[in-house]
Amino acid sequence: MNLKSKGLVNLEINGEIYDYKLYQSLDALARVNSQRKAAKELNIAHTVFNRRLIKAEEKLGFKLSKKSGNGTILTYYGNKLLEEYKKYLIQIEKTENITLAGGHISSGLLDSINHPFKLHIYSSSDEDAFELAKRGAVDILTLDDPVIAYERDIDFIPIAYDYLVLISSPNSKEIKSINDLDNLNFVNVNGSAQRLAWNSLNHYDVKYNITNNVNSQFDAFKLVRNSKNLHSFLNASYFKGNEILKFDTRHVISLIKVNEDKEEIDDFINFLLNEGQTAIKNQGFIPME
Repeated sequence: MNLKSKGLVNLEINGEIYDYKLYQSLDALARVNSQRKAAKELNIAHTVFNRRLIKAEEKLGFKLSKKSGNGTILTYYGNKLLEEYKKYLIQIEKTENITLAGGHISSGLLDSINHPFKLHIYSSSDEDAFELAKRGAVDILTLDDPVIAYERDIDFIPIAYDYLVLISSPNSKEIKSINDLDNLNFVNVNGSAQRLAWNSLNHYDVKYNITNNVNSQFDAFKLVRNSKNLHSFLNASYFKGNEILKFDTRHVISLIKVNEDKEEIDDFINFLLNEGQTAIKNQGFIPME
């Protein structure tokens, strides 16, 4: 079996994440019964191959391979580990349905547009969705803010632009300039693109107070609208508000292909980047130019 996965496909064991390279090595060793031949097949040095197994064995607490005559074979535990990974690959490849998890804004977008694909969508924060992707539980990860990908040097695919607008409590003073934001109280949305707003305020030397933290922009909106003198920066695609930081907070809505082996995923991404751009625009997002 040729494990072609190049993205976030991996398996978690006792809290440790082991990426596809380990399982690729186990698979090669199971077929050729030689570390040197397996390393050559994978186009890596024998020392790299050996170190990969030893490092995993140290974390797992059991041996994955053993000497047999003039070669090397998998132990019982090595075979069991490889078997579990193969079961996982079969699981994610056996259906045409595309499983997707992502932030509330990006997953909500894909849930709203019309398309000919079968999607299972899980909406959460970017961070929680990323944890699902690391476990290989989804085919596509969508991001409200690409910072997770930036920080980990992961390739991502932009599908739309968005920006943040200022939402204020009823009867709050009118905000006409950046300086009017000084010393205001704000609601922070964890895992959102609001970092762009806070960075901008810091850049303009505007003092601000974060008095509340919530996990969704919809919770932030309700809190602001039902309070006095409270504000928040929320996505313009979902909320109408003051565009005072429009250009400072413009950012991409993006996705990461987690499962490399399902053809339907490429078809879906091609749809989003082409004819799907009209549907994306109709949902209030800025299409890719």
